[in-house]
Amino acid sequence: MMRIRMLAVAFVALALVAAGQIVLAADAGQAGAGAAPATTSKVAAKTLSTFHCLGIYWSPENGAAGKKVLVKFREIGQAAWREGLPMRYNPVKTPECKGDYRGSIVNLTPGATYEVALALEGTAVRTSLKAATWSEKFPVASTVKVASSATTLMVNKSGTADGYVLYDGTGSIIDCANKSDLGISVDASYVILRGFTIKNVKQHGIRIMNGHHIVIEDCDISKWGSEEENGYGFDYQGGVYSNNKDLRALVIQRCKIHNPTWNTNSWAEDHNKSRHPAGPQTIVFWEAEGNNVIRYNELWSDKDHYYNDIIGGGNNGSYRGFPGADSDIYGNYMANCWDDGIESEGGNQNVRIWNNYIENTMMTMANAATSIGPLYVWRNVAGRSYSKPGSSWNLTHGGFMKMGFADSEDWMTGHMYIFNNTLLQPNDEGPNGLGTESRIIKHCVSRNNIYHVRSKDTHSISTDKRSADNDFDNDLLSAGRYPTDQEKHGIKGKPLYVPGAGFSFETKAGDFQLADNSPGRGKGEVIPNFCDAINGAPDMGAQQAGTPPMVFGVKAQFIPPVAPERMPVR
Repeated sequence: MMRIRMLAVAFVALALVAAGQIVLAADAGQAGAGAAPATTSKVAAKTLSTFHCLGIYWSPENGAAGKKVLVKFREIGQAAWREGLPMRYNPVKTPECKGDYRGSIVNLTPGATYEVALALEGTAVRTSLKAATWSEKFPVASTVKVASSATTLMVNKSGTADGYVLYDGTGSIIDCANKSDLGISVDASYVILRGFTIKNVKQHGIRIMNGHHIVIEDCDISKWGSEEENGYGFDYQGGVYSNNKDLRALVIQRCKIHNPTWNTNSWAEDHNKSRHPAGPQTIVFWEAEGNNVIRYNELWSDKDHYYNDIIGGGNNGSYRGFPGADSDIYGNYMANCWDDGIESEGGNQNVRIWNNYIENTMMTMANAATSIGPLYVWRNVAGRSYSKPGSSWNLTHGGFMKMGFADSEDWMTGHMYIFNNTLLQPNDEGPNGLGTESRIIKHCVSRNNIYHVRSKDTHSISTDKRSADNDFDNDLLSAGRYPTDQEKHGIKGKPLYVPGAGFSFETKAGDFQLADNSPGRGKGEVIPNFCDAINGAPDMGAQQAGTPPMVFGVKAQFIPPVAPERMPVR
């Protein structure tokens, strides 16, 4: 089984900079005495950026199962190199797969340039590159001030990468009195939609017909959708909706999307000859190209207007799905659906989900299946896992991560990394464990999670015998059952939190620090770039002791943790 530890192997740099690239040589400890000098790979690595992350793709010569790609990175101007999580060999036979080795560097600073050095383990093959994260300041070339309206706003004027067109709806209300299908229709690129209040539309609050590099921010969207039958809305009508497969670089930030016009059926209710939940959602994409960011939003409803999934789309059995490759979902508050809080299913190629608070769902997150990967899920908090007072069905079936497959196990070919998440049990109503009791799990690494399941649950991690190629260890497990060949360093017990711990809906903030005497306190495993040792040994769970409360929603701001100094490459 693979162990995630601080790599003992060090890099020794050659004083060689050519064509803007830094070439690294292997030291004797890595390649052996008398090893040949480092060889620059003939295959270039590629990256794709967001605000805080870099997706990396490389298909080096002699790549093979059992050979990892070792990752180092540093911000330009810094002397010390930092260690990234090694990338695993996993070619997937589809044009959607961007490299034999795929991985992410996370917790980066927006608008910064980084040097990245890659080395194929056990060989002299090296490559390097420079890449910049997105700036949080979008250039604006022109502004269109939009007044309140009772009809659909048509956004059809594009900007450029050097200057976006800002559609400023600050103080404006688009109220269509349910006479128009859409609040805003977008057929443009390099545009910003800011400050709109949208309500009373028959289908979608905002629909993206065509376009890319679109920013939707500071908007309030409610009362969308139409009735299909018996008070239930049409499936997949969204606050924000797109079925444009070319959609990419969409940013949805600091929006409140809430209270659709119609309800969704529960798993115990009939709707359109089915009991699978069907109804409105806050955000819906279909097979998008990717590189999308959903951050700092508040997505919720009331007990009579539940969602199908809170965010999601399709297709689950595919190499794309939702939210698209190289996409980030973080800093959000999400609540009130009958199925999945986050439906991240399909390709999940360098999809990253962190620092979200999700409650009142059946499944906190769905990942059936992950066909390309890797999918990274870290430092999320899962709250109550029931969808309505008195709903015993979800109390029985609700779980943290779905796992399993879509239509066929053949889709379960991507890797997944689950780190430092916290399953709360407010009034013993939190989620079940990883994969619930009997779903298949494949190609999954789990570390430092608090799998605190309900008192009547029997599993912290699914024990389905069809599961394969997993590495579960160093988690805090409250229930007795998990795969017998796993969790060699896991801790059995229940977490104890500091006084006053918990989540506040009013402030969208929470304190989830473990108490000094809690199991899992100071027992976390160091995970390069994801969970570093900053003030002593890391804790298990989403929040490290001694850090400020976690904030979610429109007032959130992700600040990358301060990384310890690394030994400089000499």
